Amino acid sequence: MASLIACREIAKSYWDRPLFAGISLSVSAGDRIGVIGANGSGKTTLLRILAGLESPDEGECAVAKGLRVGFVPQDSRFAAGRTVAEILREAAERDAAPHQDGENDPRVRAGIILSRLGFGDPAAVIDTLSGGWRKRLSLAQALVTDPDILLLDEPTNHLDLDGILWLENLLVESRFAYVIVSHDRAFLQRCVCRTLELDRRYPGGFLSVEGDYSTFLERREEMLIARARQQESLSVKVRNEVAWLRSGVKARGTKAQFRIDEAHQLIRELETMKQQGVTGRAGIDFVATGRKTKRLLEASGLGKSLGGRRLLGDFDLLLRPGLRLGLLGANGSGKTTLLRLLAGELEPDEGRIQRVEQLRMVYFDQHREELDPNLTLRRALAEKGDTVIFRDRPIHVGSWAARFRFPASQLDVEIGRLSGGERAKILIARLMLRPADVLLLDEPTNDLDIPTLEVLEESLTDFPGALVMVTHDRYLLDRISTVLLELDGEGGTKYFADYAQAEADRAARRSAAKPKKTSEPPKVRPRPAPTKLSFREQREFDGLEAAILQAEAEVEKHRREMEDPAVNTNAQRLQQAFEAHRAAHDALEALYARWYELETKRAALQAQKDR
Repeated sequence: MASLIACREIAKSYWDRPLFAGISLSVSAGDRIGVIGANGSGKTTLLRILAGLESPDEGECAVAKGLRVGFVPQDSRFAAGRTVAEILREAAERDAAPHQDGENDPRVRAGIILSRLGFGDPAAVIDTLSGGWRKRLSLAQALVTDPDILLLDEPTNHLDLDGILWLENLLVESRFAYVIVSHDRAFLQRCVCRTLELDRRYPGGFLSVEGDYSTFLERREEMLIARARQQESLSVKVRNEVAWLRSGVKARGTKAQFRIDEAHQLIRELETMKQQGVTGRAGIDFVATGRKTKRLLEASGLGKSLGGRRLLGDFDLLLRPGLRLGLLGANGSGKTTLLRLLAGELEPDEGRIQRVEQLRMVYFDQHREELDPNLTLRRALAEKGDTVIFRDRPIHVGSWAARFRFPASQLDVEIGRLSGGERAKILIARLMLRPADVLLLDEPTNDLDIPTLEVLEESLTDFPGALVMVTHDRYLLDRISTVLLELDGEGGTKYFADYAQAEADRAARRSAAKPKKTSEPPKVRPRPAPTKLSFREQREFDGLEAAILQAEAEVEKHRREMEDPAVNTNAQRLQQAFEAHRAAHDALEALYARWYELETKRAALQAQKDR
């Protein structure tokens, strides 16, 4: 298959800290690649190298001639006061010069993209957009350039569940290649066909596996088991060789000298394997009180309205040890309100909540507890002195920080200089010092990397108390929750066994909401008279459908040609095929744009006539 970007033996360091080395990666037409790894492992840097925004310290990256690359960063910045349409039109015009023909108007392309991405008001000012819609606009900026490859850095950040599902569908149905950096494992499961993990545990510092994310997990487990067996076998050999060396053997002959050299080589290999095996997993472990009470909290007939909206009505809930309840629902449906009711921060309008005597609750809300940015990591973890008390025993703040993969060099760094993921771990570390009967967690996974998420999963699964959790992480919900509760935002609730059951119910409701066909044919408005366009325009419009079908077939023909082994093993023929595919694709986009332009004109003329 045609290679769009090919990187060979690339390495990158910042100051004296190596991020990665010896990585070889090829991205071909149609590839769907996910990049994962701990925070600070170099994922974003690798993506920026692929985008041409940074250069590797070693190695090289070759890019196909004329390649169009779209890049969506984690946090997009837009000029204040600009409208959605202005921002997108400027992006289209910047890209249009090298490959635009007379019919492919940037304004038309911008309009098509805005329509596809669901922007109802192109005149909306950027300052009024939520984080989720800003993310869509950032994606639109990349798509309007008609990229051959799209590079996305944490694209699900700031999106609610509906936004994530929308993005999944857009990517799954796309024809361009893409590389995604993400910690959303359910998103990766659906959207990628190859997973690359950056981690020093692996030979070369990375592991690449073809297949979906589940396949990656299986292959990684197999590799780590084989690696552990190899290390154990090497340890046995080293012990034997060390015993032989200590026996006082002298290098009098060639064979003896060879064995001595080989023994030292084995010792070095074992030390390397041990260094690579140091994973630095976070030590997350919530502490329960050990209470044996079976009814920790009981809510009866709860009702609550906020801002004139009924969020809960006649709602009952029993929290007992071992219950892990995951909350579902759109933004604003009342999930956080329910947590605050359970925590005692809000009072219900109707009903009552009974809590067992001296109930100990821990409430995590990443947006609720503000960390002083001028505070050092040391003081954030241990307010006074240099020790914390965990499970009734003192632990030095340096050791406590190390549990969360903070190096000693960061202890005196101000919190304002730390990443979002690092600040999230600080909040979790503070909560872990408080024994609890009930954990109430509101979006605990934001900004956490996959290694930390995996440890958080284990800790929550092992927690013997009750747990109520709000999260957009569907993978975590399915792994942790014993039951799911969906809030519809109108006072109604419904329980589900798992996320798949909840999604099936949602799909059934969407289907039932569609208007049903009646036996009597609906009244159809007469089509607008063809004279609304000029004779030449109408004739062109009538022929566009057939022309588009023919252009689509031409694009598909050249795509298959690039996949032909006889072509993609010949550099000259491959370049010719790539340029032919590009030309066919541009011609198709021009036809789409022309159809949109004529259809818009027809609609405008009709609206003018109806006034």
